[in-house]
Amino acid sequence: MTRSPKWWQWPTVLSLDAPAVALAWQGLSARTAGVRLAAAPATVLGLSVWLAYVADRWIEGWRLQPEQVRTQRHYFYLRHRWPVAALWAAALAVDVAVACADLTRREFWLGAGLLPLVLAYVISHQFVHRDRRWRLPKEICVALLLAGGIAAFVAADQTDLNSVGAQARPEVALHPGTVPVLAGLFFVLAFANCALISVWERAVDQSHGQISLARQFAIGPQLGRSAAWLAMAGGIVAAVAWPAVRSAGLCAAASGGALLAVDRAQNVLGWEAARVLADVVLLTPLAVLVWPR
Repeated sequence: MTRSPKWWQWPTVLSLDAPAVALAWQGLSARTAGVRLAAAPATVLGLSVWLAYVADRWIEGWRLQPEQVRTQRHYFYLRHRWPVAALWAAALAVDVAVACADLTRREFWLGAGLLPLVLAYVISHQFVHRDRRWRLPKEICVALLLAGGIAAFVAADQTDLNSVGAQARPEVALHPGTVPVLAGLFFVLAFANCALISVWERAVDQSHGQISLARQFAIGPQLGRSAAWLAMAGGIVAAVAWPAVRSAGLCAAASGGALLAVDRAQNVLGWEAARVLADVVLLTPLAVLVWPR
């Protein structure tokens, strides 16, 4: 692979797509739960997701031979290994500094609780179970970790506000129970996203020597599409049944439907464009966040 990435591939190549999706859903979760997050939780979440994705792709680029590489994102980390490593170390230092200095105690420990799980996933995926068909699908792991990261700081702040009490903070309108619902909806969406990408990139995973859901199970494609349908249906049900999560439910439904549309058009678009659009369609919370409260 020698050609340069197209302009629309750069967010994926630079690993900015996943942090953008995580921050959008964190913001939507906070608004739905009645929580006003400070800048620190968003900064830590965005940097942490970026660090995890870059580490995974950096290791992938390090272990592959150039002739094996089939994607622009992995080729980028293969070509720019040491500058990326230096930038990664600087971002890690900023992430740790912000977490230690600006997160509340509850935010810090809930966020820190996810760190061993992320490390376990990277080690398992890259070094231990990379080619094992019996392992827990990486698509489930990624979806769980992202959903946990999005929910952690919102849940921590909601708990802190509950402990203060409504009389002390009369301007706060909390909506208990919304965080697990949104985390569940996002988990299904994230799994659908990862599962469908594994279908489109089956040849990539085969060339890279790793097992994905599509290569692991014959029903992999059906699982991804079923999850997208479930996100759409679940979002609609949540929006109708619970006014507090109406906007979030509609976002989940819209993203699920858009994922199905991208999957249907993938043969025309090509797998590279579909891969980018699969993350773009998860940014539906931006339509809610830019709207005044």
